[in-house]
Amino acid sequence: MSSRWQAWSSISPGRRPSSSTRRLPDRENAQVKTVAFLGLGNMGQPMTRNLVQAGFPVIGFDPSSAAQDAAEKQGVKRATSAAEAASSADVVITMLPTGDNVRDVYLGASGVIAASRKGALLMDSSTISSTVTVEIAAAARAAGRRMIDAPVSGGTPRAHSGTLTFMVGGEATDVEHARPLLEAMGQRIYHVGASGAGHTAKLCNNILSGICMAGTVEALALGVANGLDPAILSDVMRNSSGNNYALERYHPFPGLMENVPSANGFAGGFRSDFQLKDMRLAKELANSSKVLAAMGNLATELFAVHCQNGHAGEDYSSIIKLALDLDSYLEGRTTEGATK
Repeated sequence: MSSRWQAWSSISPGRRPSSSTRRLPDRENAQVKTVAFLGLGNMGQPMTRNLVQAGFPVIGFDPSSAAQDAAEKQGVKRATSAAEAASSADVVITMLPTGDNVRDVYLGASGVIAASRKGALLMDSSTISSTVTVEIAAAARAAGRRMIDAPVSGGTPRAHSGTLTFMVGGEATDVEHARPLLEAMGQRIYHVGASGAGHTAKLCNNILSGICMAGTVEALALGVANGLDPAILSDVMRNSSGNNYALERYHPFPGLMENVPSANGFAGGFRSDFQLKDMRLAKELANSSKVLAAMGNLATELFAVHCQNGHAGEDYSSIIKLALDLDSYLEGRTTEGATK
């Protein structure tokens, strides 16, 4: 675990209408007066901003002072520790990198369960093993707290637009208690089952997402290597049987789509090492369930090689660099344009 995230364990005490018709939650009926949000990174920043804009008082904490500063500018009250944030909240939301981080933040001596109020609703939106989720939820219930797992899909673009998809596991009454918050951050809320079911659904989604991205960049590389224009090829595939989320909303080829990581040097977005972590978790789940995951296994190995090649911190769409010498291609296109 990185030293940045080790700090967590040592600190002291439905569906939403479309954005054009967005309804703010009924605060009187929401029964949520204060929200603590722990983890103010690429996803946490826009999620907290949407909560503030929906009228919820939010107190936040992150080990990164820069992340704290950015959230504070958006109206998030600053906490000096996770325990301080949790102690004053009706609902505590976590968005953290790994299962170890989540376990430390909830179960540590000065963790969320110990610091929060009895009856508080705890909601983890990280992507972790459902086994860890069930363990933490049991500890929360034993301490008189409630807990749901509510991982998200849609990446940073949908986090910013407030159109995330939530896959929620837990008791139905707890899901309904959280619904006004979920509707402030997302467009689709699916209650998929008991504790841990949300994270199971997320792992199923993320292994498929990785497979689709790997397949998409392979198809683009094949076309480019044989003289096709990637823009035209993308349009063909978007209107044919190869269409998928990467082509429609998260294009991996630079210059073909605005406001996605490929338009920003693959900065921001969903890190490749996080994608690899999620796919490995999905592989573990497949192995324990005795389910064949041949394509998932291969895509996982491709992301492992990509991360080993020095791209771990770049958005997962940067895996196009594994399939295509992108720098040489783009340089050639620039030279060709200058010649013309």
